[in-house]
Amino acid sequence: MILYVRFRLPPMHEAALPELLALIGDISPAVQALPPDAALVDIRGAQRYFGRDAAELASLLRVRALAHCGVDCAIGAGPNPMLAKMAARAAEPGATLAVPEEDAARFLHGKPVAALEGVGPATARTLCGYGLDSVDRVAAAPLAVLQRIVGARAGRELWERSHGIDRTAVVPNAAARSLAAERSFPLDELDPERHRRALLSITEELGARMRAEKQVCRSLTLVVRYADRSTTTRSRALREPSAHSAALTSAAYRLLGSLGLQRARVRGLTLRAEDLTPAERAARQLSLDPEDERARRIEAVADRARARFGPKAVIRGSLAA
Repeated sequence: MILYVRFRLPPMHEAALPELLALIGDISPAVQALPPDAALVDIRGAQRYFGRDAAELASLLRVRALAHCGVDCAIGAGPNPMLAKMAARAAEPGATLAVPEEDAARFLHGKPVAALEGVGPATARTLCGYGLDSVDRVAAAPLAVLQRIVGARAGRELWERSHGIDRTAVVPNAAARSLAAERSFPLDELDPERHRRALLSITEELGARMRAEKQVCRSLTLVVRYADRSTTTRSRALREPSAHSAALTSAAYRLLGSLGLQRARVRGLTLRAEDLTPAERAARQLSLDPEDERARRIEAVADRARARFGPKAVIRGSLAA
């Protein structure tokens, strides 16, 4: 069985995901992170080892997450990742919904075709135009008809998934696709300069973490939480993949500026570095600006100092106070 675990992480606490994944790893080593707040877990070996079924292991996982991190979760269990994800979406908060293989057809019956993995809005509109607006209607359609509508490969995958078949696998220890860091204010913060200073601190942290892991990101996502607990989210693709703190800071400032907050009552900021990729696979445009090259050399020296003496060995003067 496969578990799909979606933690009920507030936007400002997505950085807690690695700690939660470590708790899952105590139950099963076959864990695939799905940032910012979910994971797939292959528990077939754990079921044999602990002598418990999927629902019991899910309950154990939930208790551990609540006890250690104070985080609840919704869990779906199924014979493959697709059914586990769909079960988690249908599960009540703080509950587990298990879909045995023999009950897959009944579980899928009557669900909208858009609920299937891989069926986006455009494909759903096309299928609905042919009257194939539910999973059971797609399952009843001949394979050749589906292939004529959406293409040979996509048609076969659609037909299989409508019958509860998903050939994807859980990839243990898959590299994280994003990193997140957050800063909270003790009181409602109206000062734009303090907002920018918090962002500067976050980008310094994210840049150092990515460089230490020899990764770069392709985009940033900023989440702003306000005094009334509402949030605003904005994303921006970088001009080139980067882990350079100055480039991350510049992009983060543009994201913040695009919100036009002025004197908004901000309680916290979260920044996610997304679409991570190994640094050796990313091309960097050579710069003719000597200041940029100088900043990168200083950054490399600072990274070596932090690695030897700790993360606070070198910090920006504006963040020292």
